[in-house]
Order: sequence, then C-alpha cells, then structure tokens
Amino acid sequence: MADTPPALHLCMGSACHQAGVYAVLPVLQRLLAEEGLDQRVELKGAFCLGSCMDGIVLQFKDRQFLNINLHNVEQKFKEEILPALRA
Repeated sequence: MADTPPALHLCMGSACHQAGVYAVLPVLQRLLAEEGLDQRVELKGAFCLGSCMDGIVLQFKDRQFLNINLHNVEQKFKEEILPALRA
C-alpha cells in the first residue's frame, strides 16, 4: 500500500469564500506543480480552519498560514509555505 502524501489544507469556508479563495486555488495548484510538489503534497479543501478573521487560511500539519489573498499568495508561498513543505 502506498503512503498517503501529507495534506496542505485550504480553507473553503464562508469567510474564505468571500475573501477570494477560488481565485487563490489555481495559483496554489500552479505553484505546487512548478516546485514539483504536486505529487508529494496533496492540496485539499477544508470546510473551516477556525481562523475566520485572519483572511484565507492554509494549514500544513500543525502550522497555519494566515491572511493569504490573490495579491500575496506567491510571496507567502515562497517565504512561508514552501519552507514548511520541504522541512
């Protein structure tokens, strides 16, 4: 049986929906593919990650990445998310 890759959870709840999560999703998919991580990390939607006042939220293992939006997703990915995924 193959190991299940770790999941990067993207909040798809109401607040994140209003904040533009559906515009951020394809950017994250592209960034994961560009870094060759799309086969090593599973991007999964989550109903709510509980930080509704902190913009769009991503969670990897026990770490949350907050205040993500279409304007900063690439920078946050490179500076915060990518190092956590590679650790």
